[in-house]
Amino acid sequence: MRIAMTGTHRVGKSTLMEELAERLTEYRAVDEPYHLLEEEGYEFASPPSLEDFIEQLRRSMELLADEEGASNVLFDRCPLDFIGYLLTHEESDAFDLEEWLAPVRSSVQTLDLVVFVPIEDRDRIRIPAHEDPELRARVDEKLAWMLLDDPFELGVEVLSVHGPMTARVTQVLERLGRGK
Repeated sequence: MRIAMTGTHRVGKSTLMEELAERLTEYRAVDEPYHLLEEEGYEFASPPSLEDFIEQLRRSMELLADEEGASNVLFDRCPLDFIGYLLTHEESDAFDLEEWLAPVRSSVQTLDLVVFVPIEDRDRIRIPAHEDPELRARVDEKLAWMLLDDPFELGVEVLSVHGPMTARVTQVLERLGRGK
């Protein structure tokens, strides 16, 4: 299966992916576009600009395309993450969603499962003071809307996970028919 972890920043996506990779040894883990672009020399603005999120969106779509024939892949983030950030960015009016919607839909439909890690009422990760909690909440709401309401008719299976990390891992493993 091709599985992507998605959610706003600091909800535990990467940690969940690492935990799953330890248990699903036949799976290969693909790091998130931000880290890959950084390793390749891309310099992000602080805070990230609209162009930075578009570049991450492009890279995310490339990663899914590069792995198109591969099975048993875990992706840290997918194109929808970056659509969420782009739609909530202060310069979102300059982002043409219609231009990106068809290629994003095609890209996301190559996934067998999207694991959505939402912000929970009792936040599980301590947020540093420099983080913007309002942006984080807006992205979370936008992702929940896109994934759970499916207004763009993505047609991708979504598993929303909740609880401590052990519960989240169990929820994914059970969805994969692996039990605990």
